[in-house]
Amino acid sequence: MGGDGILGVGDIERIKEATSGKRRWLKRRERWLVVLGVVLHAIYMLSIFDIYFKTPIVHGMDPVTPRFKAPAKRLVLMVADGLRADKFFEPDSDGNYRAPFLRSIMKEQGRWGVSHARPPTESRPGHVAIIAGFYEDPSAVTKGWKANPVEFDSVFNRSQHTFAFGSPDIVPIFCSALPHSTWNSYPHEFEDFATGLYASFLDEWSFDQFQSLLNSSNKDPELKQLLLQDNLVIFLHLLGCDSNGHAHRPYSSIYLNNVKVVDRIAENVYNLIEDFFKDNQTSFIFTADHGMSDKGSHGDGHPSNTDTPLVVWGAGVKHPRPISGSNHSDCGFRFVDEHMHDAPTPIEWGLNDLERVDVNQADIAPLMSTLLGSPCPVNSVGNLPLDYINMTEADEVEAVLANTKQVLNQFLRKSKIKQSNSLNFKPFKPLAHYSSILDQIEDLISVKDYDTAMKRSQNLRGLALEGLHYFQTYDWLMLMTVVTLGYIGWMVYLVLHVLQNYTSLPETMFRKERAVHLRNNTGKVYLCGCLLIGVLCFLLFLEHSPPLYHAYTAMTIFLWTQIFSQYQFLKGLWRHLRQSRYDYIIKLLATCAVSVFILEFLVNSFTERKLYTWYFLVAGVVASVFLFKSIPWRSGIPIFVWVTCWFLSVFTLMPAEIPDNNQLVIASGVMVVMIGIAAKMLDMHTERNKYWLYILNHDRQKHRFPMLFYIQELLVGLASLMVLLSTSHRTQKQELLPVHQLINWSIAGISMVLPLFSESGLLSRLTSIFLGFAPAFLLLSIGYEAVFYGALALVLIAWILFENTLLYLSKVKMSSASMRSMEGKVILDNDDRSLQLFDVRIPLIFLVLFNVAFFGTGNFASIASFEISSVYRFITIFSPFLMAALLIFKLLIPFLLVICVFSAITKLIQIPRFGCYFLVILFSDVMTIHFFFLVRNTGSWMEIGNSISHFGIVSAQVVFVLLLFAITNIYTRDIQTRSFLPSSRKAL
Repeated sequence: MGGDGILGVGDIERIKEATSGKRRWLKRRERWLVVLGVVLHAIYMLSIFDIYFKTPIVHGMDPVTPRFKAPAKRLVLMVADGLRADKFFEPDSDGNYRAPFLRSIMKEQGRWGVSHARPPTESRPGHVAIIAGFYEDPSAVTKGWKANPVEFDSVFNRSQHTFAFGSPDIVPIFCSALPHSTWNSYPHEFEDFATGLYASFLDEWSFDQFQSLLNSSNKDPELKQLLLQDNLVIFLHLLGCDSNGHAHRPYSSIYLNNVKVVDRIAENVYNLIEDFFKDNQTSFIFTADHGMSDKGSHGDGHPSNTDTPLVVWGAGVKHPRPISGSNHSDCGFRFVDEHMHDAPTPIEWGLNDLERVDVNQADIAPLMSTLLGSPCPVNSVGNLPLDYINMTEADEVEAVLANTKQVLNQFLRKSKIKQSNSLNFKPFKPLAHYSSILDQIEDLISVKDYDTAMKRSQNLRGLALEGLHYFQTYDWLMLMTVVTLGYIGWMVYLVLHVLQNYTSLPETMFRKERAVHLRNNTGKVYLCGCLLIGVLCFLLFLEHSPPLYHAYTAMTIFLWTQIFSQYQFLKGLWRHLRQSRYDYIIKLLATCAVSVFILEFLVNSFTERKLYTWYFLVAGVVASVFLFKSIPWRSGIPIFVWVTCWFLSVFTLMPAEIPDNNQLVIASGVMVVMIGIAAKMLDMHTERNKYWLYILNHDRQKHRFPMLFYIQELLVGLASLMVLLSTSHRTQKQELLPVHQLINWSIAGISMVLPLFSESGLLSRLTSIFLGFAPAFLLLSIGYEAVFYGALALVLIAWILFENTLLYLSKVKMSSASMRSMEGKVILDNDDRSLQLFDVRIPLIFLVLFNVAFFGTGNFASIASFEISSVYRFITIFSPFLMAALLIFKLLIPFLLVICVFSAITKLIQIPRFGCYFLVILFSDVMTIHFFFLVRNTGSWMEIGNSISHFGIVSAQVVFVLLLFAITNIYTRDIQTRSFLPSSRKAL
């Protein structure tokens, strides 16, 4: 290990000047630094909402009244929630198609295609895109997709009246505040995933409500009058496919049968409408808000989630057209999920002879508005798909022009708002003369040059969409610069704090800097910082910038003010580096290079999980060889380290989509019990070996709860039994029994409290913590992730053994030359020594294991990786926030184990925990700023969504570390290890 500090060799006798007052000052400073770190990361995490998730909605635009006759009097919109395109179009195993009615429509009456959704592929954003024509502000997730963060216009708003029936999570979003609407939704209790077999009754419920409405109109003249007026919208939300997909997966017979159910409902609705109105003036649209992944989830940009069916027929809709190579001319077009225009139709769909017209999901809104002859929603960014509309050439041009003017109005409004709030406004130059382009289009229409007018209108619409993007990203450069400088300032500030308080810098430097600080008046630096904050915030106030812009700016300037207030220390540090020996500089640069390499490895692991396999294969060999050569007696420890690392390496080769395997979960419970027994036997039978001196407990006679270990083992076994009982009962299509639910909650809750009463020895306490969280993790597991819990624990034990070996070797060296080996090992308060270059391994190993907890059992950077069936042993009634809380808790359990071991190791080798903690934050922020620059605003929306989620995960990871350290301290604060540093050498 050596005695070199991070920047040099210190003298232990000279550090004894530290006083109790300085210790109190240091504790206050660190508490303040922790609070600052939490606030800083919370604020900078919000910057992605201002940069990438900024709401696209603006108000103050006038609707564009169309100048053509409405092709239809009314429109029926049917949305099959969670219906995948392939499962809708493809035949079943017998060669029969699951949607015979809609298939006959595609072949005989209407047009069809695939509607491409954009992540997040959730119900609310999907319905907003369909009905309002724009891609929902992703920040709506903070409201559980249930409420409107910003009010917006929709096709329903522009109708004379809207009738809507369906889910309580969707229908009220659009109709609760709409005076000219009649709507109803079923209770939330109907959305019970445990009764997924009968989830199709939700679709039947919506149809029954509509049928009752038509029947009631025969006795209600006022209702009859509402139904007979023009510009009428009927919306049926069909949730069955989504519920059955979550509960039974989209390849199950139950989900596939639900496809037949929605097809039958579409047929019944069509027949009811035709019999009731008898005027052939109704347009019908059948589509879905999102698809469903094979594991029964949705949210990301995988084609199984973004590809949804679209079938349009009725009044104003073109009839089927045989496929032709000349049908489309814009083959370079790409949809929001980067799928090609004119994408080849799978042969198994049996539709290769018919033209397929794909659209972006937001294009459905202008399609509905055009069919109804109503103004398009003022916030829509959809392009009217002309291949669906059956209109004259003149009306087609008028429809496209109305669509163009509606998008242009949004651009003009955003331009006006930004210009009125900017001191140095930069306009979007391509649309500087938009009015003359509009005049040219009107002139072309007047002379009936419709082809040229159409092209000019479409080009103008494209420019308007580019202009909307321009103003959507107008502040990006400024915000990214400020946030980047803020992250760099935070990292520099952490480095200075660690160097000043946790390293063995030469006493001569300390003495010089203290003398300089006495003469140095830092007041001028703070005054300049305050003035700069005031000036910039005043300029932001004049531009009516959001409050968070002020927070980003003030935080960044505050950090750099703190840094420059220590410029004398920085000068001294630079002088010290220049005067250091050449080998010190080489060691420092090598440490930095290795650290950067590992951090870059972690960054790349977010997109390639298999990198962890290589890491643990190599780490297992290197660590075991090192231990084999270092341990002076024959030992099985090197083999144990090798086997555990290779065992853990297997998990990142497994699919991210975890298949159900309850037998594996139960076997994992047995594995957990065996690990606990092995640790207990080790603690009881190796007390004479000095190697185990620091990690074992030898005060068992003083323990107040000798039966605690056996109770914990019993709870793990009981949890495994409840996995079997709860799952077998639910698979019989019955609800979760209340007694099972109560037992599961009780086991999980009680087991997590018991480690607080365990023995205080390092291995004893960590074993108790491992057993304490195992029942909850087993009850939340559905497959191989339960085995991962045990594998991760074994690697953590291997880490402890590795550090204990280094500790033992250092003790041997100290025994032979105690005074010489103590030179340069400055001892801080609480028997902690100063940090050394080699100690950088601790935070780096921690970060690797911390990230393995993320990616060991799936790609948690993807929304769809959260398996909702994991919570079915605790709750089955749909409750988004409780279910999300349980899923997040399951995700945090491996983190808790890693952090507990990290804290225990800092006590074992007696290095300052807060010093290592700040190094963890520093390294994490290196990754954070890297991901901040990797966030994409071009390419597929899957790539864009993943890049944003990566930044969010690493940013949140820093906050998690801050909070989880405080939580795990409850379990680890009284862990006791035997000091190997002589108390006589302790410095205040």
